[in-house]
Amino acid sequence: MAHIPTSQQATHGINDATGTNGTTGGTTGITSNTSSADSPDNTDGLAHVPTSQPNAIEIAIYHRLSKVIDPELGRSITDLGMIAAIEATPRDALPSTYDVIVHVELTVAGCPLSKTITNQINEAVAAYPDATLIPHIEVSAMSQDKLANLVAQLKAERRQNPFTKPGIKTRIFAIASGKGGVGKSSVTANLAATFAALGYDTAAIDADIYGFSLPRLFGVHTQPTNLNGMLMPVVSWGVKLMSIGMFAGSERAILWRGPRLQRSLEQFLSDVWWGSPDVLLLDMAPGTGDMAISVAQTLPNAELVVVTTPQSSASEIAVRSGLVALQVPMKVRGVVENMSYFEHKGERLEIFGHGGGQRVSEQLTHALGYDVPLLAQLPLEPEIREIDDSGRPAVLTPSGELADTPLAAQFTALAQSLMSSTK
Repeated sequence: MAHIPTSQQATHGINDATGTNGTTGGTTGITSNTSSADSPDNTDGLAHVPTSQPNAIEIAIYHRLSKVIDPELGRSITDLGMIAAIEATPRDALPSTYDVIVHVELTVAGCPLSKTITNQINEAVAAYPDATLIPHIEVSAMSQDKLANLVAQLKAERRQNPFTKPGIKTRIFAIASGKGGVGKSSVTANLAATFAALGYDTAAIDADIYGFSLPRLFGVHTQPTNLNGMLMPVVSWGVKLMSIGMFAGSERAILWRGPRLQRSLEQFLSDVWWGSPDVLLLDMAPGTGDMAISVAQTLPNAELVVVTTPQSSASEIAVRSGLVALQVPMKVRGVVENMSYFEHKGERLEIFGHGGGQRVSEQLTHALGYDVPLLAQLPLEPEIREIDDSGRPAVLTPSGELADTPLAAQFTALAQSLMSSTK
């Protein structure tokens, strides 16, 4: 029996003393006393490792599995203690061939991402270069005690809002508008999907508590997984999502006062396991009400992106949403003009007028004393509404890749512009 020792590794992972004994029937096995592994090239911390080939294989497999990441928690499955035991049995009739049983303990029974995790484990085992390994995955759920210990450690790492820590890598963009009906949520959803398709670890919070719409735009009809009081964001089209609509249902009206709104935002930030996303988008409520103040107080490092339409009635109010930056420590990153034109037979028809986005850009630049550029002018297309309403962001193909369309190209340019700008 080979053990991963606790002496050098317990400070890096979560103790996993509940592994399955894998020493039956002539099979050698490895059980995990902790959930963290050294790097594959460093075996100095491995104690009591027999020199027989099966144990060497088991150790190597454990190292390989340390590269498999839980999609919800964003951590290695070995670091999370999900690998309870590994057993390698040689096939007598076939030289250098082994049956490998991997005992996997998921955080919840019936985990919707079970297939994703087991597929990655199968691939990691089968790709072992020095022998032919036949993987067999046995899946169960963690015991309540083990899960409680895991959640306690994860919560200990997140005692406060993780997005305000010094040196945080996450770029936070609050997508705001002066009034409703300008397509702010559609811009947020398609921008988030674009970031994810470009390879960024992307998260989005529906901060429009009264008018939540991200669940519909992403086709989400399930509630987040609750791990002993810690929520896992729902992942759809590659984006980690959280919205009050996942709990309230699409037909329920939310009647909350200011303090409750701020508390909901704090819970979305601190009580949800986001991992370490590259990008966090907030779909703001229209105007400059309680939630705008809460975001400024809770996420002072957030950057505003103001969405407007071309007509004066929208652009005049949009300027006010950007002027919030005069009173709070937030910077306005730029302006997006939505529904700028409708293209018909090669001609651009400016149905809602012309120049609203540029006016907002110029007025905010003058008022704030720094450049607030017009970042994008997005078209009015019936297909955008139809695809968005189907639960798939319009910039994506049905398989989840960026579509080869002018709209997807515009959102790609917008995403790249935001990420290339300095904080």
